[in-house]
Amino acid sequence: MTDRRNIEIKARCQDLVAAEDAARRLGARRAARLRQEDTYFHVPEGRLKLRRIEDADAPGATSGELIFYRRADQAGARRSDYALVDLRSDVDGLRRLLADTLGTVARVRKERIVYLLESTRIHLDAVDGLGHFVEIERVMAGGDSEGAARAEVERVAAALRVRSADLIAASYADLLAAAGAPAR
Repeated sequence: MTDRRNIEIKARCQDLVAAEDAARRLGARRAARLRQEDTYFHVPEGRLKLRRIEDADAPGATSGELIFYRRADQAGARRSDYALVDLRSDVDGLRRLLADTLGTVARVRKERIVYLLESTRIHLDAVDGLGHFVEIERVMAGGDSEGAARAEVERVAAALRVRSADLIAASYADLLAAAGAPAR
């Protein structure tokens, strides 16, 4: 398990194609096209999700991640502290075990295109039942300051034409719950 932190934003996106073009103009390189299913579980604090990942360009190639994170529910650039465990086998079995023991909050299905720009990740998401979003995350390494990471996220957001009115404070799971979607 690895403890990490990043600065991130999430925003609604009216035009994923334009956002992808802007990411390329910034010099970001396309790293992957993924199908992800995030299952959120009941925990006393923070959020715990199990992510099942399928490489959309190589169907059948699956992996997973168990992610626990804490972050403020606020629109705009915000710090997220998280721990991640990389899983290579029986992601579905672990999902069933966690659902049986902790209970499921929500299941989020999305297709994600990932662009990388140095230590910044640009996620272009098509989320089932919610629409299109862009997430920008700057992973903070040893010497990175929170201010520098925040400035980089805001610079990339401006280049992708993210408007403040489109910023989202909640997780996809929270947005689905607010829309009345069942946990599945």
